Amino acid sequence: MAESVSSSFQYNPPVAVLEVRDLHVSFGKTEILRGVSLDLEAGKTLGVVGESGCGKSQTGFAIMGMLQNPGRVTRGSIKLDGQELVGLGERKLQGIRGDGIALVMQDPFTSLNPMMRVGEQIAEALRLHRGMDKRQAAAESIRMLERVGVPAPEASARKYPHQMSGGQRQRVVIGIAFACQPKVLIADEPTTALDVTLQAQILRLLRELQETTGVAVMLVSHDIGAIAAVSERIAVFYAGRVVEIGPAADVLRRASMPYTRALLNALPRAGMTHLEAIGGQPPDFAHLPTGCAFAPRCPLRFAKCEEEPGLLLVEAGHAAACWRAQEVAAMPIGKTLTQEEAEKPL
Repeated sequence: MAESVSSSFQYNPPVAVLEVRDLHVSFGKTEILRGVSLDLEAGKTLGVVGESGCGKSQTGFAIMGMLQNPGRVTRGSIKLDGQELVGLGERKLQGIRGDGIALVMQDPFTSLNPMMRVGEQIAEALRLHRGMDKRQAAAESIRMLERVGVPAPEASARKYPHQMSGGQRQRVVIGIAFACQPKVLIADEPTTALDVTLQAQILRLLRELQETTGVAVMLVSHDIGAIAAVSERIAVFYAGRVVEIGPAADVLRRASMPYTRALLNALPRAGMTHLEAIGGQPPDFAHLPTGCAFAPRCPLRFAKCEEEPGLLLVEAGHAAACWRAQEVAAMPIGKTLTQEEAEKPL
């Protein structure tokens, strides 16, 4: 068993466009983010994964300064290119949203105005954030629709959102985000409402746009398989904390937190006759268990789990919040423990 644990593990990328440090967010008296630290690197994707209600989307809203009342940042730091965003007034945050940090949400209907043609909506963003006149913005909006793969861009620019398919609407939202030329893009479950083929297309589009613009992307999803396909690094969330973080290949190959392994074991694989569900229920933020929040659902829990672990270094740049991280990392992915095995020391 590992002996040294650090609750302040940090990954320091060569170019950290966005730095989140020890972020705490509360809704009323209930704390829903408990010390989140992340870095986003220019031209790279950080995949953020976890079950619904684990805090991953609220992290994105906190970064954008868009927490709904009574949500508030109670502690921590969010820096964009060295500028502290926590505590900035709404007027200054409005100046940062769009050309500093852009957001693509799960449902494009929450982002698109149903009463405006899609070309006009892109043009509006271009006038606001890039200072184009009406004619320039109209021409550029058509080019942007073509760039994001919307068919017949000139005709599509004249359509209203309801006249387009779900995949086309999501492309429009992505086009609006990239039209502003942001430094950071937060994509919050951008493919959840789409079928598998369209999901792959949207993820490929995000990757292609990233390669040409150098934007740093935070891709939020509950699907660790989709995340792994396009991310250089993965951060796994549970109960408002980052419980594992590292290079995508390392997290997939040597998942060191039992919760991460449970997510991987739930993925369909060749020869499977049924999916392996994660036992138990996600915790209630208002009544978190003492110690490790995953312990009540974990087959490897033992007495020390009554103390909450920090992030334990597994290998360079890879850490997990588990007292048995090194032993868990050595287990084969897909292994299911019997009750007898779970009760024995690893």
